[in-house]
Parts: sequence; C-alpha cells; structure tokens
Amino acid sequence: MRPGRSPRARRAGSGRGRRPCRSLAGLLASALLLTGCAQSVDPIERLGKKAAEGVRPHGPTPDQSYRRWGLTEPLARPPRPAARALALAPQTAGRALPRVVDHVPTRDRVVFLTYDDGAEKDPRFVDMVRELRLPVSVFLTDTAAGPDYGHFARLRELGAGIQNHTLDHRVLAGLPYAGQRAEICGQQARLRSRLGARPRLFRPPYASYDTTTLRAAADCGISALVLWRAAMTPTDLVYPHGKHHLRPGDIILVGPDETTGVPLQQRTTLVLRRVQQRGLTVGRLEDYL
Repeated sequence: MRPGRSPRARRAGSGRGRRPCRSLAGLLASALLLTGCAQSVDPIERLGKKAAEGVRPHGPTPDQSYRRWGLTEPLARPPRPAARALALAPQTAGRALPRVVDHVPTRDRVVFLTYDDGAEKDPRFVDMVRELRLPVSVFLTDTAAGPDYGHFARLRELGAGIQNHTLDHRVLAGLPYAGQRAEICGQQARLRSRLGARPRLFRPPYASYDTTTLRAAADCGISALVLWRAAMTPTDLVYPHGKHHLRPGDIILVGPDETTGVPLQQRTTLVLRRVQQRGLTVGRLEDYL
C-alpha cells in the first residue's frame, strides 16, 4: 500500500482499467439479446440436438419390453442346466434307438416352447423372440417352410433350435423303412443345405410313429423323438394326457392355426401368461436333450 492515498481513492483507481471492458461486455450482451442469439436456459437445448436425442428415450427400455408383448411382468431367466446325457431306448438289432419324450425330467422350473411345420412366418414373432430373448425350438417341414427359409434363418441367428419334421408331413406309421428314411433323412439334408443346421431332434407328423420310424430316425442321426404334454389352441392350452396344470419339464406345442387366424405372436403371449401364472419360465429344449 502506497502512503498518502485514501481507501476511496484506492478503490477508484483500482477500477479505472476495467470500466471499458465492462462497457464492451454490456454492449455485446445487448446485441446478442436483440438478435435472438442469447444462450437458452433450457438444459436440453444447451446439450444440442444430437445430445438431446441421446438422453430422450426411443421406444421401450429393455426392462419394459415385456409390456409390449402383452405380459404384466418380465419373463424370468431360466437356470443354467447341468450337463446331462440323453438316455437311449432299448437296442433293436444291435442299434440304439432314439428315446421318445413328451417332457424332460427336471427340477428346474422351466417348460419348453416348440413350433411345428413352418407355414406361419409372423415377423412380429421374430421381434418377440429377439426382445424377450425367448428360447424356442422349431420343427420344420420342407413343403411348409421351404418357400421362405430366410425367416427361419433369422430365428436361428437369435438362438432358436432348428429341428426336423419331415419333408412332406406324411403319416409315417405303417410306411416301409425306405419311405420313412427318405422323409427324415431328406429333411436333414435340406435343413443342412438351407440353414446350416444339423438337427438332433425329430417330431413325427401327427405324433404318428412306429418301431420303423425309430430305426429310420436313428440312421438319420436323430437322438430323440419329441412329442408334447400340452398344446396351444388359438385360445387356450389343452392337455392330451389329462393333466390340468403345467409342470416343470413339460414340452408345449404351439401348433399352426389354420382356422381362426390368431397370429403366432398372440398365441405365444397366451402361453407365456399361463407359464408365469404357474411360477415357471421358458428353457431351451436343446440344453436338456
């Protein structure tokens, strides 16, 4: 502090160099306000258009996708199954035959969704499988699925199991060995060439099979004939064996609907609601067989 100057004089002197700056800043601010260039106080606008798009949600968030598909709660994730080997049926003529199953013996609270033929190609079903991460197994017949295998290629990319349901959907029981083998092995070859799939599971059309079917299936590389414990009609689940509730390990058939026109996605929603009501979830059949 220099002697001889009063506090008032010192305050006056210390501000001499800043007055022009304050005046210039005020003029600039006034000009910006007049031309509409003043910065907005809206925090979203400050972020800019691209940043704002990043914070504004588009569509359902992952934990809310289930609502889009008609469910009231998320589908529980299935447990990780322990490694297991499928038991084989008794041997015939020195050859181990595939086991016939309509359920999986398991304590895991899971059921299994299976679909037949491939005539229904509902694009919303593909979206449903993707968003819900829904494990499904599709048993394909060439005459039904063949015109558009691309639909099933998309499902396979999402983890769907691609399995065998014969070339032409014929009743197999009673046919000679050569005819049954042609139906099963022919579809094995077709699915391998069109989708790169090598099915291990086979569902005989109309659940019709005999010992010859088992022999032919074994020779085509099949390890299990898969039937079902419950089937989805357009409006409800039915239990061919007289059961009244879903149980852990049940295999469910969501068959084709040729009468009412209820979309595949909607019928699947009905199944999932029943599954959740029983405190169950959906597992991947190929992990258990």
